[in-house]
Amino acid sequence: MSRRAPALALLSRYGFLAVFLGFFIFFATRSDAFLNTSNLVNILEGNAILLVAALGMTLVVASGGIDLSIGIAIDFGGWLAIVAMMDHDVAWPLAIVVGIAVGASVGVFNSFLVVWLGVSPFLATLGTFFIGGSIQQIYTSGGGQVPFREMPEGYQKLATGDTLGIPNEIIVGAIALMLFYVFLERSIHGKRIHAIGLQRSAASVAGINVRGYLWVAFIVASATASVGGIIATAGLRQFTPLAGFSYLLDAIAAVFIGASMHPQQRPNVPGTLVGVLFLGMVSNGLNLMGLDFNFRDALEGLILVGAIALAVSQRRVLGRSGASA
Repeated sequence: MSRRAPALALLSRYGFLAVFLGFFIFFATRSDAFLNTSNLVNILEGNAILLVAALGMTLVVASGGIDLSIGIAIDFGGWLAIVAMMDHDVAWPLAIVVGIAVGASVGVFNSFLVVWLGVSPFLATLGTFFIGGSIQQIYTSGGGQVPFREMPEGYQKLATGDTLGIPNEIIVGAIALMLFYVFLERSIHGKRIHAIGLQRSAASVAGINVRGYLWVAFIVASATASVGGIIATAGLRQFTPLAGFSYLLDAIAAVFIGASMHPQQRPNVPGTLVGVLFLGMVSNGLNLMGLDFNFRDALEGLILVGAIALAVSQRRVLGRSGASA
């Protein structure tokens, strides 16, 4: 059994990447447009908001929690930025600050419930989701869109403009990716957050400020997600209530995919990136194949479930192999 361990370890770590490559080749052979530079750029650009949300989710899950209110932070960030400009004539750079601050307040509320009151992250953030959704429904009189056709050009270019030929959405996603990688994967603070996620009581005994890091995780995650909401409203020139919910499940899936690829099966920034790109590639590839909308969603879900099941089964096989070696 020990001879099989290295091969199983290799399969466990790179098996999902093989699945990723297999789908990439499949879509490339099924559609001539898939490998076009413009289409590949569209995949990156179209999933920048998901990447930002998934990075925030990665931080929370790495600390041992979950954030079901990440969509509320997305909504609040874009919503309050638009309100600041429309109703209070706030300059668009300051409106962005307002949106991020209000988005971060979602994390403050979550931290209060989880850290101060001791509510489980699942129940706390689920409650925040319902509260935040109700607030949006009340403000919009039942969920109507809030258009902003006179949006400042500078704000709009956050989603529609480019810098040195690179779409600004991709630049924002790349900056967030770099910052989260340095913080979570390369800094002492990231190591402490991972330690808290793995064994909170042991981390506390080791002298780590568990409560402080949990506050940071929820607040940073919500503030980061709010950036995604700002980009979304800039691209659509309107606020759509509860639009952020559409990113929740994909963000969780991307984090889970990334964790299943890690040797210790923990959330990690590179793995989350792979998960986001996989989801974007599958959605784009199925769309290019011209499948019916309803059938495409079902097939996309089956592919995702199958890929995750494969990754998890590989980890279990490796675990059994290591135990019997």
